[in-house]
Amino acid sequence: QVQLVESGGGLVQAGGSLRLSCAASGSIFSINAMGWYRQAPGKQRELVARIFSGGSTNYANSVKDRFTISRDNAKNTVYLQMDSLKPEDTAVYYCNYGDWRGDYWGQGTQVTVSS
Repeated sequence: QVQLVESGGGLVQAGGSLRLSCAASGSIFSINAMGWYRQAPGKQRELVARIFSGGSTNYANSVKDRFTISRDNAKNTVYLQMDSLKPEDTAVYYCNYGDWRGDYWGQGTQVTVSS
């Protein structure tokens, strides 16, 4: 089992920044992917950004050039630096850890961007 603890959500004005953190613990495999998904009210959960243990990354087109994902493998922690935030970024953000066994999810953290 893998446990994920998220932090860093909150309320920010449009154009501002937030940094999300997610620490994984438990049975961690060296080959994995960690990332962030988000779900806005009435919408499906969508991938925001993902980073693999080797360092490669994926981003949703809507956040490219504004969000940066990074990880500290020694701490099993993934970060999401969110800059130039827009009201449409408002959602619950979920941390995800995936390996050959499947996916594990955090409890979610609310990000609200006011206009």
